[in-house]
Amino acid sequence: MTAPDAPGLRRRTQELLAAHPPATTGRTAFLRARFDAGLAWVHYPAGLGGLDAPRSLQPVVDAELAAAGAPDNDPRRIGIGLGMAAPTLLGFGTDDQKQRFLRPLWTGEEVWCQLFSEPGAGSDLAALGTRAVRDGEDWVVDGQKVWTSSAHLARWAILIARTDPDVPKHRGISYFICDMTDPGVEVRPLRQITGEAEFNEVFLTGVRIPDTRRLGPVGEGWKVAQTTLMNERVSIGGARVPREGGMIGPVARTWRERPGLRTHDLHQRLLTLWVEAEVARLTGTRLRQQLVAGQPGPEGSGMKLAFARLNQEISGLEVELLGQEGLLYGDWTMRRPELVDFTGRDAGYRYLRSKGNSIEGGTSEVLLNIVAERVLGLPAEPRTDKDVAWKDLAR
Repeated sequence: MTAPDAPGLRRRTQELLAAHPPATTGRTAFLRARFDAGLAWVHYPAGLGGLDAPRSLQPVVDAELAAAGAPDNDPRRIGIGLGMAAPTLLGFGTDDQKQRFLRPLWTGEEVWCQLFSEPGAGSDLAALGTRAVRDGEDWVVDGQKVWTSSAHLARWAILIARTDPDVPKHRGISYFICDMTDPGVEVRPLRQITGEAEFNEVFLTGVRIPDTRRLGPVGEGWKVAQTTLMNERVSIGGARVPREGGMIGPVARTWRERPGLRTHDLHQRLLTLWVEAEVARLTGTRLRQQLVAGQPGPEGSGMKLAFARLNQEISGLEVELLGQEGLLYGDWTMRRPELVDFTGRDAGYRYLRSKGNSIEGGTSEVLLNIVAERVLGLPAEPRTDKDVAWKDLAR
């Protein structure tokens, strides 16, 4: 089948709307029909929500659907599934896995989380100690994961675990799909500085995972995880935003609406950060255009670095601009939100929430190394653990 062009996609979208009018079709039913029509993510293969079309044509579909008032799949709520699990499934999943998981993932009927970081393996993720031991047709998993966004909502998780402690750390890891409703999976909230428990810690005790839910070969989970991590950094740092979207928007509006708060120093700082935010936004646009040609590369790490730094500097400027008012905090009630909200609520929330931006999705220190080595071509840091079996590493 020849991949459709823009006029062809418009026709298909109009046919979808005629057969399933948004005003009279339930939200889930419409999203399922959209997926089945190949209009979910047009660059995916036919039969998996796509049409093998160029990624650059997705906005053609989105614009037609938005004009008709069609529902979206609430991407902020299911961002981990869309931005991390889906491209990994597409790259390494079996045909059965793709057929089983991609449709309910995209429609939002099944929420996903990411079981990667551990208390002793965050920045050095490859040092993870969660074990998966083969038992017949199953793997038995024991360990602890931490900083797991949306684990309290998730049905499925992408999980990496150590399957061979006798080889160097990067070579003894395998990648699995974990059912969060299975016996032995315990989710505990982690209350953050914002007052919310958006993150969780997850304890895995004797959790049985069928071998049919393994992604990639045994022992090659680190390679699979790299696809997840690169897509994660793009989804965090390279998200599509309008001009004055994100953190810069609220502080720019406050500046315009409340001239009595202005000082010359704050003006200069705001101008600098506004320009940097716009440069980051345009760089993100260029990065998404590069994705049309293939998989994300290390450039996503640079975008994620800029995202974290700008969010922290802009939110700090906003609190300073507001003076005493900026020291107020609207609500510190303990709750477990349904989505990750980097910019919502009041200035105090934005200031506190941004502190996590330089940790989640890869710490800034690790990302600086990636940019230095893989983008700038600088010499790699000396490593003493490269050829040492994981079991022999100092811990």
